[in-house]
Amino acid sequence: MAHDTTAKSEFLPKDSPAPAARPGLLWRPTAKTGLMSWLTTVDHKKIGFLYGVFALFFFLVGGVEALLIRAQLMFPNGDVLTAQQYNTMFTMHGTTMIFLAVMPLSAAFFNFIMPLQIGARDVAFPRLNAFSLWTFVAGAIILNIGWFLPADTHGAPDGGWFGYAPLTSKTFIPKHSIDYWVMGLQLLGVASIAASLNFIVTIINMRAPGMTMMRLPVFTWMTLITAFLLILSFPAITIALVELMMDRQFGTNFFEVSGGGMPILWQHLFWVFGHPEVYILILPAMGIVSEILPTFSRKPLYGYPIVVFSGACIGFLGFAVWSHHMFTTGMGAVATAAFSLLTMCIAVPTGVKMFNWIGTLWGGHLMMRTPMMFALGFLWMFMIGGFSGVMHSAAPADAQQQDSYFVIAHFHYVLIGGSIFALLAGIHYWFPLMFGRKVSEFWGKLSFWIIFIGFNVTFFPMHFLGLNGMPRRTFTYDPNLGWNTGNLVATLGAFMLGIGIAIYFAVMIYTYFKGEKVGRDPWDARTLEWSIPNPPPEYNFRVIPTVHARDAFWYEKHHQEEIAKETAEHAKDDEAHGGIHMPDQSIWPLVASVGLLIVGFGVTYFDSNPAPGIHAKLGTTLAGFAVVLVGIYFWSLEGNAGYHIHVDDKGNVLSDDHAKH
Repeated sequence: MAHDTTAKSEFLPKDSPAPAARPGLLWRPTAKTGLMSWLTTVDHKKIGFLYGVFALFFFLVGGVEALLIRAQLMFPNGDVLTAQQYNTMFTMHGTTMIFLAVMPLSAAFFNFIMPLQIGARDVAFPRLNAFSLWTFVAGAIILNIGWFLPADTHGAPDGGWFGYAPLTSKTFIPKHSIDYWVMGLQLLGVASIAASLNFIVTIINMRAPGMTMMRLPVFTWMTLITAFLLILSFPAITIALVELMMDRQFGTNFFEVSGGGMPILWQHLFWVFGHPEVYILILPAMGIVSEILPTFSRKPLYGYPIVVFSGACIGFLGFAVWSHHMFTTGMGAVATAAFSLLTMCIAVPTGVKMFNWIGTLWGGHLMMRTPMMFALGFLWMFMIGGFSGVMHSAAPADAQQQDSYFVIAHFHYVLIGGSIFALLAGIHYWFPLMFGRKVSEFWGKLSFWIIFIGFNVTFFPMHFLGLNGMPRRTFTYDPNLGWNTGNLVATLGAFMLGIGIAIYFAVMIYTYFKGEKVGRDPWDARTLEWSIPNPPPEYNFRVIPTVHARDAFWYEKHHQEEIAKETAEHAKDDEAHGGIHMPDQSIWPLVASVGLLIVGFGVTYFDSNPAPGIHAKLGTTLAGFAVVLVGIYFWSLEGNAGYHIHVDDKGNVLSDDHAKH
């Protein structure tokens, strides 16, 4: 594939002309507005926005699924859902919240914020970035398509979000529902790895002059570590999913005991991915909080090198603790003891971060704005989840808590109290940058308190339900077991949490259209993304900044004459060499992703047993591959093509030569 790195003029020789077009060879869309501009965009900001829209949609879908689960368990012998429907709901709730909500919402921030923080005009491979977005959408469609197909032969996935073999074999689930789950996750893996490679190259190669690695904002550091975790962990679940697909489609026996297979192999492969996945979900949240706390404490982040190093340690140790999910599988005393000790060790770098955040708050001039409220909520909720996690590291205690509601409480305190609280804080914090409007403090804080109280009312009683013996994944219970009050309180809390989330997003939508307009840097922030107008222009920076300190924008605000002189000199140099070089829009990443969607649909329907229509199914798969190849072929021919923008000293666009290309 030809180089796709067209975000900065520095990637072209200084004396080279603009990249030449190939008239008549390719169709290059030039629409700046309308649907086609979104379908063909390679702008990292638009792609980040789309990731956010899709993620928030699925966040609401996953929330509705959770409310149905809680409605079923509100009273003993509930009949809101059947046992089969309950299986589907908790399978899709877990899968949706992890893979279709929290991960893409983190990716939305990676796309929108990270290039701005490092002083870049786009990511390294803009078209690959678009491909990762549309492939994510393709995977989400495959995962959810079963909802709209006959339940007796298809249906939504219903084997648990963890997919434990052999319960996901055709013996137990002959329908196609698990096939959708397998293929959807495979496509989501392709999207994640493509995006991760892009982010790594961008951070390593496209930092502004003077931005050394130890001057990177912590959020960018966490983006880098998360990208490495994705690349290193996804192959494990990819192997597991391929083996499960082979078992289901072609009668192999990777997980079938009767054929010599090993069901525990699935657990090892799944959790080799699954535990790093926990940190894939939480490290972006830690990065967001590390940006918000210094801004609203009016002081630099305490112990920056230690925060960065502890994040790297968490990423490394995350690959060494997967079997603490398997203490009850009979691994033996040596393996259990080793993983128990390693699980205790991983609490150390997490605790170090907590003390650094507290050190940042200590002695600061605290501004209790809404982003700060959500960030502080993260600290408290994540700490509670961490305490119960340390309890699970003790194998004898874990043996009692395993598969109980205590575990449900633990990981929701980590993933909702942790990830979601931080992501909601990030939306509030960067909303003025993204859209030029500021959320009302009254409504923002009201939504925080309803969410905070509703969350604790929902999940704190689950600790006691678990210790009192209530198992996970049970769709009903007898009234004499003593779980009635806990479940009633948890369900009322869940609906309160749902109301808080609804208020939060209603306020966001209102602010997007009618909110108070604000100027640049409303928070008096410290990182480069706040140094540009809001919403950011297409080219991000009129002149690529030169970084002089770790808190680059705070330095700029206190050395304005020096920075103005540098900017004027660099602007003249850029204009002398053609202006600001930007990548062309492209339809071909979308075409390639549509091809993968067709492939996924064809493979999902494929059945090795002769039956009417098998040739049509195989033909669908091959047609999808053909579309993928066509998309990649024409994508590669685009090469380095782009256009130049000319702006004045106030950032106003004077002209661009987009039409010439």
